[in-house]
Amino acid sequence: MSIKEVQSLPGFREFYPESCAVRNYIFDMWRNVAHRYGFAEWEGPVLEPTDLYRRKSGDEIAGQLFCFEDKGGRDVSLRPELTPSLARMAVAKQREYKKPLRWFEIGACFRYEKPQKGRLREFYQFNCDMLGESAPAIDAELIALAIDVMTGFGFTKEHFAVRLSDRNIWKRFMQEAGVPEENETTLLQIIDKLERTRPDVLDTQLQAIGTSLAAVQEFTASKAETEAVTTVRQQLEARGFGDFVSVDLSIVRGLAYYTGVVFEIFDCQGDMRAVAGGGRYDNLAKLIGGSDMPAAGFAMGDVVIGNFIEETPVAKAKLDAYVKAASELDAYVIVASEERRPDALGIVQKLRSAGLRVDFALTAAKVGKQFQSAEQRNARLAVIVGDEFPEVSIKNLTTREEVKTTSDGVVEAIQHALA
Repeated sequence: MSIKEVQSLPGFREFYPESCAVRNYIFDMWRNVAHRYGFAEWEGPVLEPTDLYRRKSGDEIAGQLFCFEDKGGRDVSLRPELTPSLARMAVAKQREYKKPLRWFEIGACFRYEKPQKGRLREFYQFNCDMLGESAPAIDAELIALAIDVMTGFGFTKEHFAVRLSDRNIWKRFMQEAGVPEENETTLLQIIDKLERTRPDVLDTQLQAIGTSLAAVQEFTASKAETEAVTTVRQQLEARGFGDFVSVDLSIVRGLAYYTGVVFEIFDCQGDMRAVAGGGRYDNLAKLIGGSDMPAAGFAMGDVVIGNFIEETPVAKAKLDAYVKAASELDAYVIVASEERRPDALGIVQKLRSAGLRVDFALTAAKVGKQFQSAEQRNARLAVIVGDEFPEVSIKNLTTREEVKTTSDGVVEAIQHALA
C-alpha cells in the first residue's frame, strides 16, 4: 500500500508545527486563567466503560460513542466528554480534599458525528468544575472564569455573549401548562433544539406532551428568573461582567445530568455553534454510585474557539503574535571558522543551559548562508565564533548593531541584549 493510500481518518487531527503552535496558544490561555482562579489540574483515562456514558450522559451522547469490545471482553468507549470521569474520581477521593474542589482538565475527547465547522470527531476540551458546594456563587465563579478566558483571547462584549438560564424554571412552566411530570426529559430535549428545529415540527412535538409552541414562546419571552439565576446575574454584575450576560430560558443544555443553572457562550454574529457551555449537575456523583455532592462546571472545545479566533481580527492578532514569538530563536551561533567548531559547540551548549533558544549549522557552511539561516529561523541575535576566539561578536539581526564580548561573558551579554 502506497503512502497516498494511507490517510488520516475523517474528523481526526494532524498537528503540523504551525497548527500545534495555535493549539498550544489555546491551551496556555486556558491553563493560565484556571490557575489565576485557584484551580488544580487533573487528568482521567481516555478509555472508559461504555456504561459510564450510556447511563449518565443521555441518549444524544450514547449515539456518538466510539465504542468497542476490548481484548478482555469489556464494552469500552473513547471518552466523549470529561464530566462523568471527573465525578467518579472525585467521589473516590473526596474526603482527601478541602471543599469546594476547584479542578480543571485539558484533554482529547472523541465523538462519532459528521465533521463540520466547529465540530470534529476528535477535539480537545477544557473542563472547569467546582464540587462540594451548592451556593450559586459557584455558578457565578465558573461563568466569570469563562468570561475571563474569552477576554484573554481578545474578545469583547461586541464579539460574544453569555446566555443564562435554569432548568428548574421549566418545572414552573410544566405546572402552569399542565404538562405531566413524566414528560420533563422530553420537554427539555425539545427546548434544547428550539433554534434548530422547524416551527411546525416543534409544535407537533410539544402538542404530543400536552403543550404548544405558542405557550413555550410566550414563556421564554417572559425571561422569568429563579432565585439562583438572579443571584448569579447580580454577582457577575458586581464583577463588572453584567454587559456580557442575559437571561435566555431556551438554554437548557442537552446532557441529561444537568439539574439547575445552565449557561452557554455564543458569538454575537451567530455564525457558529455554542463556544462554551455548562451548568449545575448536583446529582451526578450519586448517579455514579457515590454520596450526594453538589457540583457545577463548564466545557470549551478547541475547534470552535479556534475558528472564532481565526474569524475575529483582534483575537487573530494576539494569536499571530504568540505564534511568531513561539517560533523565534534567541540566538543563532555562526561558525565563522571550522577550526573553531568545538568552541562554537561549547558556546551553543552554554547558552542552552542558560535557558536560551539556540540553533546553529550542523555542517560546514558559508558565513553568508548561516546568516540567511538565522534570519529564516527568526533569530533575534547572531553569535559569531571565529578565529578571534575567545572573543565573540553578538549581532542584533533587527538593528544590525554589533558588540563584542568573551566566551565567559557571552551568556550575560546575550541576556542583556535580549532584555
